[in-house]
Amino acid sequence: MAGGVPAALGGSLRVFKGTFIHSTDTSPLEILEPCILGVNGLGKIVFIETVDKEQELSEKWHFKRENIRELQPRAEFFIPGLIDTHIHASQYPNMGACMDLPLLEWLVKYTFPVEAKFKDLKFAEDTYSKVVRRTLRNGTTTACYFATIHTDSSLKLCEVVDRLGQRAFVGKVCMDLNELFPEYKELLSESVNETERFIAELAGREYPLVKPIVTPRFVLSCSAELMQRLGTFVTHNNLHIQSHISESRKEVEVVKKTFPTCKNYSDIYNRHGLLTDKTIMAHGVYLSDQELELFRKKGAAISHCPNSNFSLCSGLFDARNALNHKVIIGLGTDVSGGYSPSMLNAVRSAIDVTKILSLRSSNYEKLSYQEVFRLATLGGSKALGLDKLIGNFEVGKDFDAVLVKTNVPDSPFDVFPDDPQKDIFQKFLFLGDDRNMIEVYVAGRKVVPFLAP
Repeated sequence: MAGGVPAALGGSLRVFKGTFIHSTDTSPLEILEPCILGVNGLGKIVFIETVDKEQELSEKWHFKRENIRELQPRAEFFIPGLIDTHIHASQYPNMGACMDLPLLEWLVKYTFPVEAKFKDLKFAEDTYSKVVRRTLRNGTTTACYFATIHTDSSLKLCEVVDRLGQRAFVGKVCMDLNELFPEYKELLSESVNETERFIAELAGREYPLVKPIVTPRFVLSCSAELMQRLGTFVTHNNLHIQSHISESRKEVEVVKKTFPTCKNYSDIYNRHGLLTDKTIMAHGVYLSDQELELFRKKGAAISHCPNSNFSLCSGLFDARNALNHKVIIGLGTDVSGGYSPSMLNAVRSAIDVTKILSLRSSNYEKLSYQEVFRLATLGGSKALGLDKLIGNFEVGKDFDAVLVKTNVPDSPFDVFPDDPQKDIFQKFLFLGDDRNMIEVYVAGRKVVPFLAP
């Protein structure tokens, strides 16, 4: 597990000793205890070994025992940073409210009006600062954000993400159709030109952890020509793509009537060059097996958003079936269709969904909590094409991590003397919250607790 030639010596190296819990391709849950892990000055994991190698490692990497950060046994452990593969930063003001309508009606009554407010840069900065701080406090080290149609406020989200130290994809929303709320849409040429400007200006700012993602809202908000031009732009510039697909029955029916010559919903995106190995589509509740095969073939990923699928009464996504088709799956909070910014809530909701689906068939293979934890970490990194960089505690990856403390004051759960480490972790997964996440690291930098302004 150790790295090669030392790349950081002395004070630039940080060393942690204790329990590390993560997932790998072959194991949905590995508890590494007790282990010793080193992070170099670039935020990279340079070694992770069992503690019996401490002397050998200290000689190789030139660190002293008194400089090791020792975690409290059973009371503290590290998990990889949580990865939210679908969240609408611009809908944060509505989070926890406006939950009484199905998708299409909900968009018109609540969502488009709040997103229209983001032409005001002061409102945008205030809101985006709140949502990024909230997600970081909840252990989200990487987020895939929808912003709005407003280029400058979308760039403001990028600025806030960079300032607070989160890793993110940010998308300026593209939509040239909106008959039901016409105040919130763009001209076709404006949508394309402003997307190009957004990406060019973001590149010029050289934020190390913030990347653009082309964001056609969904098929019903985009003309065929807009999708085609975005698809061409994506191909020429090798960019990531995010959108929505097959979220609700009514939506699927309207899409079918709007594009009668296409085989299915997925075929629409595919024909317009928007279904690639850099694509992540939210929801996918009603995707057919044929469509899942297309996703597998293209290497496109799905963001499973169970909270919003419940909350908007959209449906139940069968993640097991998608995984059986070898489709890449991550988890998303989908704020504010989802009422919680916590990826722990997304984990719990995904476990509820798989249990509900098992009631329909006696031989249904439920997802285990370990598998769902993998979706929230390593799975999310794969869905965003970042698995060579983050997702677990492998040597060479960035140290994106959450330090969990079980015995904080007023902890939402209790640990008993006979509890094994696996049960302690499970209690955190089902009962823990941001109070237990005492430190959050992104690329080796401690971003929570927040520094004083």
